Amino acid sequence: MTTELRRLRNYIGGEFKDAADGRTTEVVNPATGEVYATAPLSGQADVDAAMAAAAAAFPGWRDTTPAERQKALLKIADAFEARADELVAAESENTGKPLGLTASEELPPMVDQIRFFAGAARLLEGRSAGEYMDGMTSIIRREPVGVCAQVAPWNYPMMMAVWKFAPAIAAGNTVVLKPSDTTPASTVLMAEIIDSVLPKGVFNVICGDRETGKAMVEHSTPAMASITGSVRAGMQVAESASKDVKRVHLELGGKAPVVVFPDADIAKAVEDIAVAGYFNAGQDCTAATRVLVHESIHDEFVAALAKAAADTKTGAPDDEDVLYGPLNNPNQLKQVAGFIERLPVHAKVEAGGHQVGDKGYFYAPTVVSGLKQDDEIIQNEVFGPVITVQSFTDEAQALEYANGVEFALASSVWTKDHGRAMRMSKNLDFGCVWINTHIPLVAEMPHGGFKKSGYGKDLSAYGFEDYTRIKHVMTSLDG
Repeated sequence: MTTELRRLRNYIGGEFKDAADGRTTEVVNPATGEVYATAPLSGQADVDAAMAAAAAAFPGWRDTTPAERQKALLKIADAFEARADELVAAESENTGKPLGLTASEELPPMVDQIRFFAGAARLLEGRSAGEYMDGMTSIIRREPVGVCAQVAPWNYPMMMAVWKFAPAIAAGNTVVLKPSDTTPASTVLMAEIIDSVLPKGVFNVICGDRETGKAMVEHSTPAMASITGSVRAGMQVAESASKDVKRVHLELGGKAPVVVFPDADIAKAVEDIAVAGYFNAGQDCTAATRVLVHESIHDEFVAALAKAAADTKTGAPDDEDVLYGPLNNPNQLKQVAGFIERLPVHAKVEAGGHQVGDKGYFYAPTVVSGLKQDDEIIQNEVFGPVITVQSFTDEAQALEYANGVEFALASSVWTKDHGRAMRMSKNLDFGCVWINTHIPLVAEMPHGGFKKSGYGKDLSAYGFEDYTRIKHVMTSLDG
């Protein structure tokens, strides 16, 4: 007996459609390794159709009032909340994430973020009018940029979709959003829910692979391209977008340093760092995966962290005791395992370091010590449940090691010394610095990095800046 596969479809101009040429890709549940759905493998014709729908809808949506856009987004937030169980189930099946944690840790902030941008839509005023030349009054207009081509990643499919469409739509833009080819299910469900709220063409979803995303970015219609993904993907998007001078918003990789000083609360630091490092199987650009510990407490810290790793559980989505589920796909499992297999002889695996089970893509919570600054696993993003530990001698060396990577998204400092915390937060070259905590995010504060972690901000009022443009209007007072 064979189970019929679920059929996902593109959402273009208010209608659900297969790819124009009928091509599909298989969607796999990473907790089982089994195919459970098919999704369109969209080509140029599908991209053209989605862009045309978004472009046709733009003038009408642009001219809605902020109050009207706020009302629509609040309806979307309410609808997502009302259908929370469906969204969580779709996200869990598509990613293998624990059902309980997805319901408690992802859906509520996602809904809150939509509501934040609903309110922020009404605060997009420019500077006050004024006379800066005799007989002339100047006005600043803040306007939407137009059609936005958006590409979301597979680590947080639902939440990253919200981070993309909510500020864009709140600002008066229209959207063509592509989920990852491995995780389209929850985004397609979002489109089904949004269908009853927004005018046709304001929000469009097309499924596909890298070539689909490339066609979106290179298309002549969008005024901006936004991507959350790898550094390589971000560089390709920036290069493609430069050909017609599109705006680009990039949220790319991370390699967050976690700097622990001797006066820190070691027990609390270990507990919090283990959660922040292993949550979502470490598949988070801000994950606490690169720990720098003062030499005086190094051995104590490593022993405690190894025990925390051993006590951390990974497993099936319906297991209430697990902290995280599987890695997203077999390629990601191979990448994580490869880092461990290629460890230098001076490195020591203190915990984990192996695949879990023979079904799905699970990897054990892992701790690696004895590492040097130029080691591959220190310099490159693992994107898995692997925490590395290095020792440092003083504050200057801690900063040197922390800043000595190409990424600059997030970081944290663990100390009871207020002056040290302020010095470190000033000198750490990262878009976010947490003190005595790691990974909390709020809708009101910006998220985004420097260096190869990209540019532009998600969340907060700063998140609107890439989605709006500034126009100067000057009028003569003589009539």
